[in-house]
Amino acid sequence: MVNESGNTGIKRLLRAAGYSWQGLAAAFRNEAAFRQEVALSLVLIPLALWLGENGSERALLVMVWVLVLIVELINSAIEAVVDRFGAERHELAGRAKDIGSAAVLITLINAGLVWLIVLVD
Repeated sequence: MVNESGNTGIKRLLRAAGYSWQGLAAAFRNEAAFRQEVALSLVLIPLALWLGENGSERALLVMVWVLVLIVELINSAIEAVVDRFGAERHELAGRAKDIGSAAVLITLINAGLVWLIVLVD
């Protein structure tokens, strides 16, 4: 498939990185939960590197927390799309938001359990 826009190679990668950075900035600016999780990351990631007894434990502790950030970003994207189509209450819109929120909750529980298992072992 030919890329008609002329965005290939390094130019495409740089534009994609720019869009990704814009997304991170928008999430930080507009989503209180994401800001809180980023703030917690400033504590948890160094703590994971200090408390993990080996590279595998350190990586696991960091990765489960980064997964929380990723799922929060996806949840925020779902909420933004749903909100884009109107403020009126609709069953499917509510369901989409609730499912996104449930994904964040499960990811937080998962991170807590992994931290507990690794640190108690």
